[in-house]
Amino acid sequence: MIRAFHCDSISLRLPEGHHFPIQKYRLVREGLLEERTLQSTSLREVEPADLRILGLVHKPDYLQRLYEGELSREELRRLGLPWSERLVQRAAASVSATIEAAWAALEHGLGVNLGGGTHHAFPDRGEAFCLFNDIAVACRLLQQRRAVRKIAIIDLDAHQGDGTATILRYDPSIFILDIYCEDNFPAKKVRTDVGIGLPEGTTDRSYLEELRQHLPKVFQFKPELAFYQAGVDPLRGDTLGGLALSHEGLEERDQLVLRSCREAGVPVSITLGGGYAKPLSETVKAHMNTVRVARALFT
Repeated sequence: MIRAFHCDSISLRLPEGHHFPIQKYRLVREGLLEERTLQSTSLREVEPADLRILGLVHKPDYLQRLYEGELSREELRRLGLPWSERLVQRAAASVSATIEAAWAALEHGLGVNLGGGTHHAFPDRGEAFCLFNDIAVACRLLQQRRAVRKIAIIDLDAHQGDGTATILRYDPSIFILDIYCEDNFPAKKVRTDVGIGLPEGTTDRSYLEELRQHLPKVFQFKPELAFYQAGVDPLRGDTLGGLALSHEGLEERDQLVLRSCREAGVPVSITLGGGYAKPLSETVKAHMNTVRVARALFT
């Protein structure tokens, strides 16, 4: 039985035509429940993370201004989302969902946040739809509580996780593998343990060859937990992704990562990450496929 966590009941309305498909999270959750990939008994709604937990990564001044709605016009432009109290609460709850998924992974082998993967958030600012860096906060909390000694982050979103890399790259107990579209946001990449920038338009075969070549380095590190940022914006036709994987290619990617974790005995916490395809149903399908693969391998 998959343990999954969500926060999409904190409803949030964005301006008509906004690039961020906020409704995808609800649609993924409802679809997985309807087809019984998830059971209601194993799905839990979470509360927002408190300031003490968020402060493990984010600076007090940023948190204060964010909660009080005092971000500058430039900060809001870089964030790409209109400020509201519900936006902040939902983002903080998504951090909780990633933390809970990590604890579930340590106990049961797998945990899923039906959201999260906000890897562009920095200690002092949000960027590109990311207010808080959920994976970095979860890593710091686990370290504080001495739950694990070594953590791996496998980031396969189409965009480099520059915020995560900036926060964690000098920590010898954390290993980051990041495969992304080179000619895409962010313009300035941040060095990680293994960072692979792929040409725009990369398709299944080339992508999977790179993943097979570099994924074993994660397990040479011998992590005790892996965070899998399973963004589906590498999908062909995604409006913000730049790569050109098919649904079958994304499913093979998920199979490769999750099977490797299972065979190595490494618990894995999944976050959904990006996905901006049109129609929205293509993004929902790809996210659901990730959870389907996880269920098949871990139950």
